[in-house]
Amino acid sequence: MRPLTAFILCLTATFSDAQSVFSTQYGNQADLSVFVVDYENQCDLKVFKIDYANQAKGNEGLWYFVEYVNQAEKKVFFAEYANQSDLKIFFVKYKNQAGWRDKTKQHLLY
Repeated sequence: MRPLTAFILCLTATFSDAQSVFSTQYGNQADLSVFVVDYENQCDLKVFKIDYANQAKGNEGLWYFVEYVNQAEKKVFFAEYANQSDLKIFFVKYKNQAGWRDKTKQHLLY
């Protein structure tokens, strides 16, 4: 019975509505490249890193970083320069600050 329980828990974690993200080492492994800006007014998306996958809902800037690539909904590469990125992000301190500043780029994370 234990293997069945473990399997169900894995499925639940996989299909939860968290925005799970994996950080790739190379740009060609990623779905999109992101650049972390220094100031909030420069970003397209304000991101808050959450501790648990079940804390996030949809495409709202609440990211859960997974350990393995097969657990991720999106693979991102952190670019060295802004002009190399598809999306500019800014990490916020509080969960309620997360969200889109430029909604025209929202489709990148669906």
